[in-house]
Amino acid sequence: MTQVTEHGGGVWSLRVPIPDNPLGHTLVHVLDTDRGPVLVDTGWDDPASWDELTSGLAALGLSVREIHGVVITHHHPDHHGLSGRVREESGAWIAMHAADTAVVRRTREAEPGTWFDYLARKLATVGAPEDHIAPLRAARASGRMRTLPGLRSALPDREIVPGELLDLAGRRLRAIWTPGHTPGHVCLHLEEEHPSRLPGHGRLFSGDHLLPGISPHIGLYEDPDDATAADPLGDYLDSLERIGRLGVAEVLPAHQYAFTDAAGRVRELLDHHEERLTGLLGLLAVPLTPWQLAERMEWNRPWDQIPYGSRNIAVSEAEAHLRRLVKLGRAEPVAGTDPVTYIAV
Repeated sequence: MTQVTEHGGGVWSLRVPIPDNPLGHTLVHVLDTDRGPVLVDTGWDDPASWDELTSGLAALGLSVREIHGVVITHHHPDHHGLSGRVREESGAWIAMHAADTAVVRRTREAEPGTWFDYLARKLATVGAPEDHIAPLRAARASGRMRTLPGLRSALPDREIVPGELLDLAGRRLRAIWTPGHTPGHVCLHLEEEHPSRLPGHGRLFSGDHLLPGISPHIGLYEDPDDATAADPLGDYLDSLERIGRLGVAEVLPAHQYAFTDAAGRVRELLDHHEERLTGLLGLLAVPLTPWQLAERMEWNRPWDQIPYGSRNIAVSEAEAHLRRLVKLGRAEPVAGTDPVTYIAV
C-alpha cells in the first residue's frame, strides 16, 4: 500500500510501522497550518519507524525540522513513541490530555521494579497461575527493569483541554475527551468543510477510539497508587455515544483506513459490547475469577495460542467487563473467595 495518502484540505496520513505487531502500522496524520506542519501522533520509537516517518515527510517535501507541533491522541507507544525525537529535531511542542500526561510522568518517574511488582500482585489477585507470574518475578530479580515500552516517552509540554480549540493558526481543531482506551484519550474534530464536500460536519482524527474494522482494547487503567474502581468500559461506551452525535463527514483513524458513517460504526460497536456483556453473563452462571473468565472469553485465537504478554492484556479486558457488569448490577463478587470470583445475578 502507498506510504503517503492525501486526504485533501491540507491533511495527509503516513504509514509508520509498528514492529512485531499484527496491526502493522500507525497512521500518523500531517496537518498543514499557517505556522508550519503539525503531526497528529508520531508512531513507535524504533529506527525503522523513524525512517518511515522521515521518508513520508520527505515525500511531502517536508523535513522533521519543520514540524511546528505534535498533538497526541493518547499515551500508547505506537502513538507517542517518536514524539520526543521529533521535538529534539525540530523544537516542536507536544500536546496531550492531562490524564495521559500523568501516565507518562508516572511511568518515567517510577522506581525500578515498581511495574513488575505491581503486575505480579495484580495477576495473583485475579487468579493467574503461578507459572504465569513467575517470569515477572524473575525479571524483577534479574534487574531487567528498563526495557518496557514507554519509559523513554517524552513528557508533553502543552495540555489538551477538552472542548477547546487547539492553538493551530488557520485551522479549527477542537479536542473531544474520549476516555476508555486510555484515561486521557482524545479525538480531534476538524471543524472545517470537507474538501470533497461530503455531507456532515467536518472530519475526526479518532486515534484508537473509533476504528473501521476492529474494537480497541478496553482494559483497566493501570496505576499502582490508585485504588479507585474506575469503569473504563463505561467510559468508552459513553464516549462512543458522544462521538456518534457529532455527525462528522469522515473519520481519519490511527489504524486501518479512513471511513464515513461514523454514527453507523458507533452503533455497531455499542451493539458488539452489549452482546459481549450478555455472553459473559452466561459464562458467569458459575463463579469465576477474572483469569478464568478471560480463559473462556472469545478472542481472535484459542487461549493456549495467545502469547504471554497478550494474556495480561486479555485479563485486563476481562476485568474491565466485570467492572461494568458489577456497576450495572448484573454481576457481583462472591463473598469470602480468594482470589475473588464473580457470579451473574
